Amino acid sequence: MQNSYSHSLSTNKQLTQKSVNRCFNGEQHYYSHESTSTKTSMTFSIYLPDEALAGRRCPAILYLSGLTCNADNVTHKAHFQQKCSELGMIFIAPDTSPRSSEDSDVPNDDRYFVGQGASYYVDATQAPWSDNFNMQSYIVDELYDLLRSEFPIHSIGVTGHSMGGHGALLLGFKFPSKFVSVSALSPVCAASESAWGQAAYTEYFGDDKSLWAQADASQMIEKVGQQYSSILVDQGAADNFLAEGQLQTSKLQDACAKAEQPLTLRYQAGHDHSYYFIQTVINDHIEHHWHMAQMS
Repeated sequence: MQNSYSHSLSTNKQLTQKSVNRCFNGEQHYYSHESTSTKTSMTFSIYLPDEALAGRRCPAILYLSGLTCNADNVTHKAHFQQKCSELGMIFIAPDTSPRSSEDSDVPNDDRYFVGQGASYYVDATQAPWSDNFNMQSYIVDELYDLLRSEFPIHSIGVTGHSMGGHGALLLGFKFPSKFVSVSALSPVCAASESAWGQAAYTEYFGDDKSLWAQADASQMIEKVGQQYSSILVDQGAADNFLAEGQLQTSKLQDACAKAEQPLTLRYQAGHDHSYYFIQTVINDHIEHHWHMAQMS
């Protein structure tokens, strides 16, 4: 039996409720809505602890997923619900990009690190991407405002994995008034110097390297300086993408040192890039955001 708060959300004109499942002391919801930023239908999952379902304002975490992922990956594999239930945290996972449907023909690329599932959470300036790939605007303006207006959210922290870790660092430091806390898991720290990011940014921004710099997390941190009392980053020490140079973790260390931004960077021995790694550290990240929210 749904409580009155869940029922009222299902009749919201902007949101189409796709599913509701009881999980620990809360509910796991999925929604879709029509986005003006991407000109497509967008989906997100949201875990609502019982406190939120009763209408009490709770701190929230916005989780940005990595390449090829959608909202399902973290919702099904990360096992965050129990810790969020214990602390009274809301956990939100949007999709990683606009996608083609019967009503929209979104551009794509054969490479998994460009196109659908690989937005890098930026606003593209080059055709054909610029019509739909406006994920920065979608996340920090459209979705952010929708979440704050429709759910009992006290504050929002941002985290993410891989490409989504890049997005969390970039958007957290680019829009610090929106987010009370930042963390990341195995992030792409310097997208403009990663083979993945260079391929994507050539498509999204063309040859204008000034736009690449504005979409590089480490360069943004160095530019804007300290914004948070602490940020938490976990990296698997056995991550093959770290060895390949896709993640550029040392660039994040250098940027935080120059910006005098306190950074807790932990290399987790034996861990790779997978969701087994995320399961291992996700509770620490939830607690990091919960503590920062108490200070806001």
